[in-house]
Amino acid sequence: MTLPSTEQLHDDADLLNRGDLVSSARILAAGQIAASKAALDAAESIAAGAKAMANTIREGGVLHYAAAGSSGLMAAADAQELGGTFSIPTAQLRIHMAGGLPTGAEMPGGVEDADDGLQDALGSVQARDTVITVSASGSTPYTLTASRLARAHGATVIGIANNAGSPLLQDADIPILLATPPELISGSTRMGAGTAQKIAMNMLSSLMAVELGHVHSGMMVNLRADNDKLRARATGIVARIAKVDMTKAQDALDKSKGEVKPAILIAAQDLSLKHATARLQATDDILNAALAQET
Repeated sequence: MTLPSTEQLHDDADLLNRGDLVSSARILAAGQIAASKAALDAAESIAAGAKAMANTIREGGVLHYAAAGSSGLMAAADAQELGGTFSIPTAQLRIHMAGGLPTGAEMPGGVEDADDGLQDALGSVQARDTVITVSASGSTPYTLTASRLARAHGATVIGIANNAGSPLLQDADIPILLATPPELISGSTRMGAGTAQKIAMNMLSSLMAVELGHVHSGMMVNLRADNDKLRARATGIVARIAKVDMTKAQDALDKSKGEVKPAILIAAQDLSLKHATARLQATDDILNAALAQET
């Protein structure tokens, strides 16, 4: 029987040598670079997944991330960044990780083979939701159960896996194959496979934000400025786009209660918060379109 690619031996595996850690480090780095290229080949599928995610957010649905083990950590990292980076409401985000999110250094392993709690956790999934399932092998029982339950409720399923023809990809509405080479440490999918998964999920959520109009000229115009670093970033974004000084940018942010898009309109066109908000509502929250309207 042919082993899945994630379980096969890498041709350079024997070159990992405790007597030459520098050379071994270079081999590992090269392995990571090779794995990252898998996301380039999946760009079309990733873009399709991002559109589905954006539609879910627009329609008031929920993005569900379902995974186990290392893939679960990658999925959780992506989901937990969406609030601060793009102000995606937490009510529209759910993380389902086999055994629950770790609270210490030990990550549960046996629960990958179970679907405990998934029936209840995904029992409220609706057709407008999107469920993102992630598994290097593409055959983890936990993620397959999540996919089955999601499809039963009519939700869109995005399946991310590193093995071609795997059940997770076959069961997905939008399959994303990340065809990474075998791991330099056979079966250690936190390495190349995990790197490709993280890149793919970074792309999915970032492209979703682009589709929603939360990115303007490479800047996060829908960020949640809830700490000093982000408040400073928000002020810089307003100043740069509105072409005003930092004092005027900060004043506009104060008037908008920290919301970047209306602050830009306030600073650039001397609008009131009421008119800035109305302008954004009339243009589907797309800043370019709002700025282009005449005052």
